[in-house]
Amino acid sequence: MSQVVVMGVTGCGKSTVGLLLAHALEVPFVDGDSLHPQANIDKMAQLIPLTDEDRWPWLVDVGAWLAEHRTGGVVACSALKRSYREAIRASAPNVVFVHLAAPQQVLEERVRTRAIAEGHFAGPGLLDSQYMALEDLTPDEGGLVIDVTTTSAPAVAQAAATEIAGR
Repeated sequence: MSQVVVMGVTGCGKSTVGLLLAHALEVPFVDGDSLHPQANIDKMAQLIPLTDEDRWPWLVDVGAWLAEHRTGGVVACSALKRSYREAIRASAPNVVFVHLAAPQQVLEERVRTRAIAEGHFAGPGLLDSQYMALEDLTPDEGGLVIDVTTTSAPAVAQAAATEIAGR
């Protein structure tokens, strides 16, 4: 059973790596963005950072999706704070968090390019608040951190799949 949250700030590759990881693990995938209520999407599109109050219902939905996929599933979800991860873990106690990490300046360019090319709602203006909110995984959380600065998404997904399979 592999219940996984691919986490990190906007632009780190959560959706791409999550989809590839789900394929490698042969489990369903959902982009956590699709679980956001429309009000959250509207705020992010206006570059208004979400508050904890905005996030709690969404985090409950992320945990519920994992709970519905007891035999395995991968969710792309920022899960920036430990309290957010604990909210998800309340519904999916065996979830593994895979943090895709990179310096902010690396991701700013990626986000800018994505916003122009794809019209993605989360622009580079959200990165400052997300890096300020980000709390690194701690050893007792049982997750893993993968540097995505120069590693391709397929290589990151394969490294995560190998690590998860070895648990």
